Amino acid sequence: MNTATSKRTRAQRAGALTACAGALAYTLSKVDLARSGELGMPGFPAPPEAYASIGDVTAAQLGNAALGLLMALVALLLVRPPAGRWIRRGVLLVSWAGILMVGSGVIGFAARATGLAPGLGAPPPDAGAAAAALAVGALWVAGWVVAAAGATRQGSAQEVAE
Repeated sequence: MNTATSKRTRAQRAGALTACAGALAYTLSKVDLARSGELGMPGFPAPPEAYASIGDVTAAQLGNAALGLLMALVALLLVRPPAGRWIRRGVLLVSWAGILMVGSGVIGFAARATGLAPGLGAPPPDAGAAAAALAVGALWVAGWVVAAAGATRQGSAQEVAE
């Protein structure tokens, strides 16, 4: 393994672990919100009318926490992507879809926090908690992009060699 390949592999692993940590932070935040019976995200409470459309807030937030655990597992699979072509492609497809989903959420919440998109809700009452949540989300997405790009590149090289 040459030096450039070694650096890319280290970056991919660091990105995957960062993405996993971001997903676990999301999971823990959803469990905490489920315990308190709240909707929304840390720093971004849901408007009161949102509660009318959710039958069981705790179950909804625990479902979101389960999704967070799934995203953490997918990110971990990027530390050392599966050797099987179809499994690797599945992990990459889910990763890129997750990146788009989480990245869209970060952009939307940032637009809400800055007042650029008033239709998304009022600016958060606690700017510090909102900024922390946005920073975690941005790091999560950045790490996942690095890991998925590395695994995509690695998978392409393996397929050419096959």
